[in-house]
Amino acid sequence: MTGEFLLDWAVMAVSLFNTVLLLWLGLTVLLNAERHSRGVWVAGGGLLTGGAFFISHSAILGHGFQVMTQGLDFWWHVGWGPVIALPFVWYMVMLWYAGFWDSPHTHLHHRHRPWVVFTMVVTVALVGLLIFANPLPSYWQVAQLQLSATPSIGGIPLLMLAYPFYIVFCICLSLDVLRHPGPSGRVMGDLARRRARPWLVAASVALLLVSLLVAWVMVDIIFVALQRAPYNLDAALAILVGWFDLGIASLIALAVILLGQAVVSYEVFTGKILPRRGFRRYWLNAVVLSAGYGVVIGWSFTIQLRPIYSLLLSAILVAAFYALLVWRSFAERERSITHLRPFVASQRLYERLVSPSAPLEVDVVSPFHALCADVLGARVAFLAALGPLAPLVGAPLVYPPERPISLPALSEIAAQFSSPQTMCVSVDPARHGDALWAIPLWSERGLIGVLLLGAKRDGGLYTQEEIEIARASGERLVDMQASAEMSRRLMALQRQRMAESQVLDRQARRALHDDVLPRLHAAMLALSSQQGDPSQSTPSAMEQLANVHRQISNLLRAMPTTTAPEVTRLGLIDALRQTVDEELVGAFDGVTWQIAPEAQHQARAIPSLTAEVLFYAAREAIRNAARHGRGSATARPLHLRVVAGWRDGLELIVEDDGVGLQGERSSDAGGQGLALHSTMMAVVGGTLAVESVPDVYTRVALMLPLPHNHPNG
Repeated sequence: MTGEFLLDWAVMAVSLFNTVLLLWLGLTVLLNAERHSRGVWVAGGGLLTGGAFFISHSAILGHGFQVMTQGLDFWWHVGWGPVIALPFVWYMVMLWYAGFWDSPHTHLHHRHRPWVVFTMVVTVALVGLLIFANPLPSYWQVAQLQLSATPSIGGIPLLMLAYPFYIVFCICLSLDVLRHPGPSGRVMGDLARRRARPWLVAASVALLLVSLLVAWVMVDIIFVALQRAPYNLDAALAILVGWFDLGIASLIALAVILLGQAVVSYEVFTGKILPRRGFRRYWLNAVVLSAGYGVVIGWSFTIQLRPIYSLLLSAILVAAFYALLVWRSFAERERSITHLRPFVASQRLYERLVSPSAPLEVDVVSPFHALCADVLGARVAFLAALGPLAPLVGAPLVYPPERPISLPALSEIAAQFSSPQTMCVSVDPARHGDALWAIPLWSERGLIGVLLLGAKRDGGLYTQEEIEIARASGERLVDMQASAEMSRRLMALQRQRMAESQVLDRQARRALHDDVLPRLHAAMLALSSQQGDPSQSTPSAMEQLANVHRQISNLLRAMPTTTAPEVTRLGLIDALRQTVDEELVGAFDGVTWQIAPEAQHQARAIPSLTAEVLFYAAREAIRNAARHGRGSATARPLHLRVVAGWRDGLELIVEDDGVGLQGERSSDAGGQGLALHSTMMAVVGGTLAVESVPDVYTRVALMLPLPHNHPNG
């Protein structure tokens, strides 16, 4: 080439580096695109075109500057195809990145539409000239400055005259596009565009410097040719050309690295919803491989090593890098398993369930903190349950643990989750405790929770794998916590009923053994003595039997009773009316019933077991209102309102205007009172929600969704 060892080595190494990296990026964009749209094909094809140019460039370097051969002239002409196409392709890719084709009504579209048409016409004209008019002088003619043999204006080849203005114009238009990109339609798209924009601007600036250098070289060649200063391509000129070549190739290498950073960090060209965590690691491996390959093969070529040894060096290099890639893959796998170990560790639920002495507590805090700190790297996070599992899970989990909970009502966020396909939505950090993203958590019953995530500690974007892991882990934590709480309450209820049954059984046995049987025996003795004096024994026996009858009646009244037959016979709403009218008569100053006819009708079709659960829960809410509604002020007016409606299921609301949930009453409602009934409601597929404003109202809402096999009307 130039005869300078280090210069020749550097030029060939940079050329091979650009070749490998551009081909890798182009194939990666095309193979990993979510959907092969027009922009994906343009971006991937443009990167492959750049790789094709450096293939021709490396071939020209292989032939050398001073030896004129037919192969050198072939690669000279082939290389000009990508040279003409690439500026226009870069402009088109920047337009696609900025959302030019997303909507024809944006300011960006109106501003750049005429320039798109103009650059397209110029590009087609230049390609047509290159193919049909042969405006390009041969490499030998350029070397000898014999430029008049090609179509020219004033002795200057038409292509060499137009190309400097063309390339500078396209790059300047690209920089103008990057100033004000349009809105994005994908998740985190606007944030990804903002963060990818500095990398793309820097790459465009590097390409602008390339275009200025190319224009300078062409203008210099044209100026010398116009002066008719004949000279040969001697060693000094070859070295000068080599330094220009190294500078241009290095700037292009810098632009490729900057572009690759935008591609792998934010996936602005693949159309993916989110970047992927492994993508960046493979990109770094590709950069190292390209650099190592360029350095080793460039060195072997510069010292003119025999081809067999260059081939062996390539084989050794590929084997070494493949081994390093496998090693890093296994290291990454072990690291992922270490991070996920807290989620798969056994909680020993069975042992805690069957052991009365061991408290049934599920550790969801440690896995949640491991998820936020080690897997996601989040600055702040909140895990809150919604829907039927909210009464079972309780307060949201917070990371870091010392951070206070400052969350508004999550119903607004829940309304944005229309389907499980919604991966995440952005939220206002000022209202949601510095959280930026809300991830919906789903189960077979619908939306069960939301995971709020703040910014990453490293300032990057959450990858697609991280969002999927966060979603699956959040769903598992909510489900596990709700299941454990339900199991704890049901086991406590079962143990309580078993204890009550044992107590009642012992009381009945003791009463029968100690009181009833002796009195029956005494009555029998009194009756058996009638033969002696019937007038004295009969009244005594009758009195004994009357006492036995009274004790058995009292014992039966003390036994637990069930109202299920009344619910079945009267219906849910009428059974509640009967409870208020008979059991709680005088407990309220006024009772208002707002029963929709549809709800009255549909409530009668509810299965008896489900209706019984609803009845007990509503009765508990009414009893709580009667017992605690007035608080310490016994003269305080107290009114009850019962509302029943039908909206994709039965909705039953019990509301009083008492003192609200305060002090012990709040604890009781969340612990031993309505908490038990919320568990039973969850068992039958319903929900129980309590809302209270002190001294204003307390509202208990029971919701039984319409099952798929339930007749609707």
